[in-house]
Amino acid sequence: MNLFSYLAAVVRAAVEELSRDGVLPSGLDLSRIGVEAPRDPSHGDVATNAAMVLAKPAGKNPRQVAEALAEKLRASADVVSAEVAGPGFLNLRLTPEFWRARLVDVVSAGLRYGDSKVGQGERANIEYVSANPTGPLTAGHARGAVVGDALAGLLAKAGYEVTREYYINDAGAQVDVLARSAYLRYREAFGETVEIPSGLYPGDYLKAVGEKLKARDGDKWMKADEPVWLPEVRRFAIDALMDMIRSDLDLLGVHMDRFSSERALVEAGKVEEALATLDSKGLLYKGVLEPPKGKLPEDWEPREQLLFRATQFGDDVDRPIAKADGSFTYFANDVAYHLDKWSRGFTNLIDVVGADHAGWVKRITAAVAAISDGKAAIDVKLCQLVNLLQGGVPVKMSKRSGNFITLRDLIEEVGKDVVRFVMLTRRNDQTLDFDYDKVVEQSKDNPVFYVQYAHARCRSVLRHAAALPNPPDETKLATADYSRLTEDELPIIRVMAQFPNVIEQAAIAHEPHRIAFYLYDLAAEFHSLWNKGRDDATLRFLIESDPALTLARVGLVKAVQTVLASGLGTIGVEPVEELRA
Repeated sequence: MNLFSYLAAVVRAAVEELSRDGVLPSGLDLSRIGVEAPRDPSHGDVATNAAMVLAKPAGKNPRQVAEALAEKLRASADVVSAEVAGPGFLNLRLTPEFWRARLVDVVSAGLRYGDSKVGQGERANIEYVSANPTGPLTAGHARGAVVGDALAGLLAKAGYEVTREYYINDAGAQVDVLARSAYLRYREAFGETVEIPSGLYPGDYLKAVGEKLKARDGDKWMKADEPVWLPEVRRFAIDALMDMIRSDLDLLGVHMDRFSSERALVEAGKVEEALATLDSKGLLYKGVLEPPKGKLPEDWEPREQLLFRATQFGDDVDRPIAKADGSFTYFANDVAYHLDKWSRGFTNLIDVVGADHAGWVKRITAAVAAISDGKAAIDVKLCQLVNLLQGGVPVKMSKRSGNFITLRDLIEEVGKDVVRFVMLTRRNDQTLDFDYDKVVEQSKDNPVFYVQYAHARCRSVLRHAAALPNPPDETKLATADYSRLTEDELPIIRVMAQFPNVIEQAAIAHEPHRIAFYLYDLAAEFHSLWNKGRDDATLRFLIESDPALTLARVGLVKAVQTVLASGLGTIGVEPVEELRA
């Protein structure tokens, strides 16, 4: 159960009782009542704002409402104390029995613990990675790939129907550059000495593409003119690069449900359809934009263009949808693509993009509001840069020069799970340092190791328990006598009990990094408990002379292991059974 949702319901029930008793007026809006963990744990287990939000509509002083509510809540079987603090906040302490019962929730649910219905089966489309198909994925693409995929896992656990999508940018000038670059490698495969001119892609990865084209078509294109070979080589090169990209994503544990082609969208007339949709709503007009703010570019001149009334939907300026010569802007293709998503039934759209798209957010938000009549919502998650470090020194990469660290290089160096977890140790909108040396350290300062070590320690305890002369029966964990657990063990139960709420709140906020942060906190509690048992024999998990206590503590360890595994699985990280030095 969601601890905070349950307790909010308890508080609302108490308020309704006060209304029936005539202490508070009836018909109060209870939707704003919230329950959360207090910032200072010494204040209590949970805090509610009920008195603060009800005082004004009730025509009473907040502390007066809080005192009346506290008296009601003290009668609850789950509440030890209810204390009024400050202007009217109410802090509650819950019984040890309440907390111990939460272990039964975990061991009964297993890996389903934390599953939520908050998404109510709504369809969510998450588009991420979407790198131009002009080269292998770089280490820089890892962050967007992980954020998008972890968010997809999070929303699925929270009850959404999720589609993971990759948008192939195969309609721009960059894919013609790719074709010309691949064609030179094709000629090179026949023994020619080629020089890669400035502006083309010089990477050695295209040598394999040239060899494969030679193997498939022989010398068919050697004497052909560019207009003849360009479309075929472009298609071949894009397919070859997308195969490479899919392979790299597979190494990272990222599996897309759909790959959408920009070129296919354009060729199907979807851009014209999008413009017709906007035009039918009176949202297109011909006009001249003001020059860019600041200094006037030398090549700027006023030109009449077809503009989208983006300012009607919160954008700063109206946006060009077609140029003066009638050709479509890149933004027009973006509008068509998002209309396509909307037409496929998605009302929750999430785009995970690089920080260089910051200026694009308002315009695409305006476009989605326009094409869906406000019925669809889009959240653009901007991923800041990843600084690759080794020995504290930046590792530079440049896709154009061919000197870059690929995603495959990164994974092969430190492992998929390390890459995935580290990418979630900062908010997506904060710059992240990825230090090759630090991420493989076996220390508390390495969050990947710290969390995985906690899981491995749990598995070690369970293996040792199974090897006892009279091993505890794990089928009886739901009925174990958890009253045998001590005050030392209650803090970690309190942390585990927060997991369903962490899932729901992280899903609502679209912030998968919260799961990584939570797992680190849970691991810290477990390592602390482990160390106490090392210093005090009475706190050890396995005490052969006391089977009932051992069963209860095995249940505790099993619960910790389950929550760690559930959280790691949600963000696509495989929990390890044991760690070796």
